[in-house]
Amino acid sequence: MNGPVVVGVDGSPSGLAVVETAALEADRRGTGLHLAHALAWAPARVRPGVPPWDPDGAGLRDRVNDSLNEAERHARKVAPHVTITSDVLLGDPVNVLEIESRTASLTVVDGRRTAGITGRLPAHGRCPLLVVRGRTGRHGPVVLADGTSAAAAEFAFAEAAERGADLLVLRTRADAVRRPLTWLRKKYPGVSVQDRRTRRRGGRALVEASAGAQLVVIATHHRALEMVRGSAGRTLVDRAHCPVAVVPGGEA
Repeated sequence: MNGPVVVGVDGSPSGLAVVETAALEADRRGTGLHLAHALAWAPARVRPGVPPWDPDGAGLRDRVNDSLNEAERHARKVAPHVTITSDVLLGDPVNVLEIESRTASLTVVDGRRTAGITGRLPAHGRCPLLVVRGRTGRHGPVVLADGTSAAAAEFAFAEAAERGADLLVLRTRADAVRRPLTWLRKKYPGVSVQDRRTRRRGGRALVEASAGAQLVVIATHHRALEMVRGSAGRTLVDRAHCPVAVVPGGEA
């Protein structure tokens, strides 16, 4: 998909760092960056000509515009040539980002501030979700969880190829079906693939591997149950030491 990279804007310092990460992702993908600011629907009727998200006048409007302008400045600082658009969108942040993800190539969220989003959006989003946590540098391998989908495996290979990184396939279950990666090895011949088996449980093993990685890639299959607290995926997005990419679709 050639849609923009979508990032939620909340005006926080950590959120601005996430905007910079999203801008860099848009730059290397050769696509645009879309800044989305979600607001709850105003319960009261508003005067004609007044935005429904700003019933009290320009006060909220100014704060929202300031947040978006500051986010755009941070984005342009790291990716000056990226085309940037922005919107103020009414609704719950998860629902807003889910709708935006339908035409996006990547959705980026702050894993340190949006527990509700990282708990619910992976089960409903329509494009890969990048949860920004911990270190965001380009050191260490890309880690791919075992038993994952073909879509997640190809995403991990593509990321490793673009980053010039090794790909570490972490196998955490003794009974896991070893998914053939031959076609991906042929498609990305420059990617060095390593296999590692661990006896640790899935979530703990992935968190441990994330300490030395630059990205961990997992799959979700549009079932909210897969991201409930205590699952391997939820443990990872809550505790990872590096960004986590959650790729929808496909069979496990």
